[in-house]
Amino acid sequence: GLGPRRGDDGRFAGRSARPAFRRRVSVGAAPQIAIRVDASLEIGTGHVMRCVTLADGLAGRGANCVFLCRPHQGHLIEFIAQRGYKVAPLSEPQMSDAAEDDPAHAPWLGASWQEDAAQSSAALAGEHYDWLVVDHYGLDERWQTALRSFAKHILVMDDLADRRLDCDLLLDPTLGRERADYDALIPPNAKACLGPRYALLRPEFAAARAASLARRKTPQLHQILVNMGGVDKDNASEAVLDALDQCGLPEGCRIVTVMGSRAPWADKVAARAKRMSVPAQIIVGASNMAELMRDSDLAIGAGGGTSWERCCLGLPTLMLSVARNQDDIAATLAQAGAVAVSHSPAQIGELLAELLERRGWSEFLQRTSAKAAAITSGEGTELVAQEILGEMLP
Repeated sequence: GLGPRRGDDGRFAGRSARPAFRRRVSVGAAPQIAIRVDASLEIGTGHVMRCVTLADGLAGRGANCVFLCRPHQGHLIEFIAQRGYKVAPLSEPQMSDAAEDDPAHAPWLGASWQEDAAQSSAALAGEHYDWLVVDHYGLDERWQTALRSFAKHILVMDDLADRRLDCDLLLDPTLGRERADYDALIPPNAKACLGPRYALLRPEFAAARAASLARRKTPQLHQILVNMGGVDKDNASEAVLDALDQCGLPEGCRIVTVMGSRAPWADKVAARAKRMSVPAQIIVGASNMAELMRDSDLAIGAGGGTSWERCCLGLPTLMLSVARNQDDIAATLAQAGAVAVSHSPAQIGELLAELLERRGWSEFLQRTSAKAAAITSGEGTELVAQEILGEMLP
């Protein structure tokens, strides 16, 4: 087969001869980076957004980045191109029967892994890359091993620890993640960057951190930020607005709802915002999220990658997990005291109404902000860029 040989216990075998991870980019050369990632109505936008953040960090240090993306419904190929990156589009997605040994998220791929590997190989043909970055729950070690000849090193971004991966560097920003979670899933010599310290945040979040934390020393409830993900395919945003309209928000409170440029329910949410009992604004495709979070007192949000942005700015959050792969993030953040998790928009409204009725919102905001801010300071992009480029950094 194409995958590396494994021992009887399922761990990587026959890999001890491979040297431990170390950077082999020559000083003075422009590093060449290929990135395989997708966005869709089902996948959401978070994977692409964090890959673009990484690409920005690498490009700012002289690297050349190219993206490989499949044009799913809700893709972000034009967005990536507008950011100045070359995009090699793969073929249109097709329904593909998942094999028994495929990852749980294999249907997200829109092709078999063999077809995706062949198309990706064709897109990369004629070039050799220093790094291949893979951020896709639908791909596992078989795909990565098949593409090894195109890159010196492979970086895999993951949040699930649910399948075997062939990589030199692993990035998983999940709170509480430990190397033992991946011991049987990655080569023994692979380096692992684990935990929210390595979350890939744009530099404006670290830049806004001090001001954001300073204004939270005196809790207030003037602005609530609603952000249910870049796509919000099930229209949780409207349901959240319904709940907020029932919970007796204080006079002077306003709501800002942020939705992605591909969100299918944006018009309906905008219409609902106009009927709110408190001032409500909807912003589609916001380019100033750090500023919006800095100026908000409470967030109601999904459990994706935006969680780490909110933590960086110490933004108290009522979290609603809108996908099964977000459940672990929600649970660990709740355990750390950084969020309060509800399982439906109605529950969020009930929780907020209770906090307002017993005037417990001030203590909640202050306590939750401190716990969230302790989780990450927003340095992840810099740290990962250092791991990738090493001595190439200026």
